[in-house]
Amino acid sequence: MWPLHGVNLGTLLRTCDAVGACMAVPRLPWVPEALARGNTLRRPACVHWTGNVTRWLDKQRAGGSVVLGVELADEAIRLGDLAAARRRTVVVLGHEQTGIPPEALALLDQVVEIPMTGTGASLNVAVAGSLVLYRLAGLL
Repeated sequence: MWPLHGVNLGTLLRTCDAVGACMAVPRLPWVPEALARGNTLRRPACVHWTGNVTRWLDKQRAGGSVVLGVELADEAIRLGDLAAARRRTVVVLGHEQTGIPPEALALLDQVVEIPMTGTGASLNVAVAGSLVLYRLAGLL
């Protein structure tokens, strides 16, 4: 994930907990404080620090994880057609303004998009990530 706003990390952290997932985040200077502020859980949250994100994603793929990006792309499947995860899945969320960088797009096994009928081009990253996590968990 390439976060822009710290408040989104807190929202996603709660969603990860709700569906039994962990959050992986880059080690940016402001991220630990944003996670600490956003963690309203009564216990420590499951957080993995990625270091270099593309190297981390490559290692996850090599270890057998499915790498799923949430992005507008020609080959994307609709959220409603996304099956519940049957094995370890890493969800990649892009920067709120620029999306998933090209070097990370090349590491995706699958891309999912969230259909919209309004005038906006995308949802807030925390909302989009939450919808995808609930779908993968089989709860939507």
